[in-house]
Amino acid sequence: MQRDLQNLRKNYSKGSLIEDSIPENPYQLFEEWFNDAKSHMSIDEVNAMSLTTLGVDGYPKSRIVLLKEIEEGCFIFYSNYGSEKGRSMDLHHKVSINFFWPALERQIIIKGDVSKVSRQKSLSYFHRRPRGSQLGAWASNQSSIVKTRAELEKQLEDYKIKFENQEIPLPDNWGGYSISPISFEFWQGRPNRLHDRFLYMMEGKEWSSNRLAP
Repeated sequence: MQRDLQNLRKNYSKGSLIEDSIPENPYQLFEEWFNDAKSHMSIDEVNAMSLTTLGVDGYPKSRIVLLKEIEEGCFIFYSNYGSEKGRSMDLHHKVSINFFWPALERQIIIKGDVSKVSRQKSLSYFHRRPRGSQLGAWASNQSSIVKTRAELEKQLEDYKIKFENQEIPLPDNWGGYSISPISFEFWQGRPNRLHDRFLYMMEGKEWSSNRLAP
């Protein structure tokens, strides 16, 4: 397939990011931008983020996961531990997450070190999920090959019967991950491709910030 996309472009003009206006702490700016996105009528799933890991095959891979909590400066999401991303994070603890909100012409790239949360924390979140999602965690051996959709649906029905009229237990292979950031990069689209980019880096126990060329 051949396709010419050279004329697909837009001019960014919805905001700016100036030295005098940025806070010293990146979490403050993240919260401001996240709240802006959450209140924007055209943005769905404001907590959707692209998680990039280094795979067991040596290739990086990105996929969308949902941020569920920020606790003590760490970004927390949940997944199947045996999935492709779970196996990748077992081998390589350095990851990146990216929030992109086109309606605001903004993105945030965060690099950090990932680790599993406690089983108790995973259990607490698991029981707040809809019952269907809890059953889905049991029914899907995430990232494994499945012959047909019918096979998946049968597994779901089997677990519905198994756990009928009882609390669904937390699977051993399911739980949370916590990302401890080492850097934040904030990107604000600007006209003529002269975008605003600011990089926050952790230096000791303090954050430093610098403007980057677009």
